[in-house]
Amino acid sequence: MREQSVTRADREPVLTVRDLSVTFTVDEGRAPDVHAISGLSFDLYPGEVLAVVGESGSGKSVSSLALLGLLPHTATVTGSARLGDLELLGMSRRALAEVRGRRISMIFQDPSNSLDPVFTIGYQLREVLRRHQPQLDRTQRQARAAELLAMVELPDPEQRLRFYPHQLSGGQAQRVMIAMALASDPQVLVADEPTTALDVTVQQEVLDVLRRLQARTGTAIVLITHDMGVVADLADRVIVLRRGLPVEHAPVRELFAAPAQDYTRTLLEAVPRLGAPARPDPADKRDRPVLDVVDLVVEYRGRRSGVVRAVDGVDLEVLPGEIVALVGESGSGKSTLGRCALGLAPITSGRVEVVGAVLGQATPRAVRAARRRIGVVFQNPAATLNPRYTVGQSVAEPLAVHGGLRGEALRRRVAQLFEQVELPAAWAGRYPHELSGGQQQRVSIARAVSLDPELLIADEPTSALDVSVQATVLELFAEVQARLRFACLFISHDLAVVDTLADRVAVMQHGRIVELGERSQVLSSPQDPYTRRLLDAALVADPDEQTRRRDLRLSQAS
Repeated sequence: MREQSVTRADREPVLTVRDLSVTFTVDEGRAPDVHAISGLSFDLYPGEVLAVVGESGSGKSVSSLALLGLLPHTATVTGSARLGDLELLGMSRRALAEVRGRRISMIFQDPSNSLDPVFTIGYQLREVLRRHQPQLDRTQRQARAAELLAMVELPDPEQRLRFYPHQLSGGQAQRVMIAMALASDPQVLVADEPTTALDVTVQQEVLDVLRRLQARTGTAIVLITHDMGVVADLADRVIVLRRGLPVEHAPVRELFAAPAQDYTRTLLEAVPRLGAPARPDPADKRDRPVLDVVDLVVEYRGRRSGVVRAVDGVDLEVLPGEIVALVGESGSGKSTLGRCALGLAPITSGRVEVVGAVLGQATPRAVRAARRRIGVVFQNPAATLNPRYTVGQSVAEPLAVHGGLRGEALRRRVAQLFEQVELPAAWAGRYPHELSGGQQQRVSIARAVSLDPELLIADEPTSALDVSVQATVLELFAEVQARLRFACLFISHDLAVVDTLADRVAVMQHGRIVELGERSQVLSSPQDPYTRRLLDAALVADPDEQTRRRDLRLSQAS
């Protein structure tokens, strides 16, 4: 492992970790122990951002949870982690409870799972303050809560205190989590995948908030991530983990410019980048569209919010054999449009024709027949695969229900599908929890193409995957699509992924398509200011380029 020492004669490290190792006991000792982390050492200085990167299973999240004493009882932790004068490892639960949130805090990956849906944002912030700053009275806690929301640049902080989590967007909810973590001015902030699955513009805003807060407060940050664009944008130094072992440790610019390890180079090469070469047009413009959307309007009525127009007069068609990408921020209407194509969202007006059936006009029998010719791949395979079924049973279910296959013919078809997505046929007997995220998504793709669909709708299918796994899944997806020649509506906020796959791109904003055209034209010469803003916000795995973009953005803002 290479490590570059940085001279900081005027400062002492705020956190010193030496030879941190974590071992999990499996099945009460009846199975071999799992060594999640072995020999991790680093110093973290005030005002510094240290990124810990690696694929799923590399041990990066386990290392952060070990520092805060949040691992289960099956974990054995050895080594040393000193926070100033305190040794964190081996500390009692009561003592750790006093340290967590006060001197070291954590931002978790998914704010929707971390915020209590029953209580307002203000109540939850005041509870954090009551726990860690008991000297404050109720009025002071209320004022401090509003101050924290203002600090993370949430608009109308006094009003937002009365909001419930479901009334906030993903980026706003993550800002609330940052505010909670900073409530007691901790010395160290551990950020575990703080921007995963956020839109590019929201991701940029959250990273800018973290950077400004760090500059203002001097808080040191341990950044846990698999996104090399986030690392390039925010980190000062990087530790690369592979299968629990630290393989490289270097300043961020040095690591990106000249990685010493093959594994680090593999991670960097797997990052999707804009600028894919031109591809031949796969579609025949004379063909009848597989999906034809004409002047579609979708409205939702709420008791308090009144009428909300989620889709506003959209026209879109997908021809046989082509991939049309639908991009935009959260709330732009892209997922609603995808649900309309599946018949899962109400159509207020307009026309949606899917594989020859006009939804809302065709007979129920015709609609059911059309749905058999549509495949779907969702964002989170763990949530869509039945945990009680083996993955083979999940793939076999549509074949049995809609295809009428039974017995040996069914088993042969399942084995064939597993081979198509490059999984061993013998894995059909495994359960979802026994597979990695990328392997689960391959199973989802096998299930989606099991009935040889004419149209496949993919809704953010790779947004939560590691870069190397994402690259493999995207390559597989392209191969399967080229072989089976189905039409595809690919919903995504990742423009580099879109550039890798799509033939045409439709950009949505506030329920409308603001730009539509060939992939190379839209992504290289956008005509609409919103498309240009999305492209400018997309992170790149280049620290110098990220610095240039940030300086330009800040100079324009001022």
